[in-house]
Amino acid sequence: MARSKPISVKIATAKVIKALETKLAQVEADYSKQDEKETKFKKAQEKWQKEIGTWAMTKFSKAENIRTNYRQWNKTLNVDFDLITDEKDFPKEPERDFEIIHVHTYREMKEEIENAIRILKMTDEETVSTSTYNAIARYL
Repeated sequence: MARSKPISVKIATAKVIKALETKLAQVEADYSKQDEKETKFKKAQEKWQKEIGTWAMTKFSKAENIRTNYRQWNKTLNVDFDLITDEKDFPKEPERDFEIIHVHTYREMKEEIENAIRILKMTDEETVSTSTYNAIARYL
């Protein structure tokens, strides 16, 4: 088994600051657009649920294990059944193409990135050490 050696690289401080500023702008934009994207996803999810209902009704003749429950007090009938199906004709469920960032996570990330930028702007060093880079690498 090969033993890995630690990487020792000098990275220009200006490049790291620019990368952190870019990441900060991206995090802020993603967080601000999150509600809009979630609303769009929920609409797609509702549309898919209607498609599933329509699809299931067309396949009812192939239903197995049919169960019914009639509630006379509010005059509702619940029909539950199982369908064995091929994945080919089953409507595709929508997926989130974004990551949900919770408020506390957003605030923590934003604060850490801003602190790193402030500290790096105060330094006179032309390069960032590997240990410093490792501390901020998760944001880049």
